[in-house]
Amino acid sequence: MSRRKVAKKRPVAPDPVYQSRLVSLLVSHLLKKGKKSLAYRIFYEAMTQISETTSQDPLEVLRQAVLNITPKVEVKSRRIGGAVLQVPLEVKSDRGTALALRWLLLAARGRSGRSMVTKLAAEIMDAANNTGGAIRKREDTHRMAEANKAFAHFRF
Repeated sequence: MSRRKVAKKRPVAPDPVYQSRLVSLLVSHLLKKGKKSLAYRIFYEAMTQISETTSQDPLEVLRQAVLNITPKVEVKSRRIGGAVLQVPLEVKSDRGTALALRWLLLAARGRSGRSMVTKLAAEIMDAANNTGGAIRKREDTHRMAEANKAFAHFRF
């Protein structure tokens, strides 16, 4: 176990178009091989597609999607007396947002479709409507925590 100081949280700069920190976080997760301009282009095109399809503010659709995906509890493995138990823990807000964004992009990448723009837009709209792969992942996590509720007293 490391005995160093806990790393300080770095402030996230808002994105240039929507002035939103959530957008910056999502684009950073979307990033592959350091191509941030490509990640921004994919994201902004997806937002344009969302606004055309739903005729709503795309930033509000994204916020609703992330709120719907964010888990309340998760399970962590803990070794107790030779057995490895799945201990349910409450999720802090920063970790919940990070998990939500990760699951959103994982579900979008796993979709069948032509371009990442259409896959990302469809997954965000589905998550805002409480459907889709990312919502399924959150429900699986909650189900696992519920099943292992008996081990909740083994907190970290």
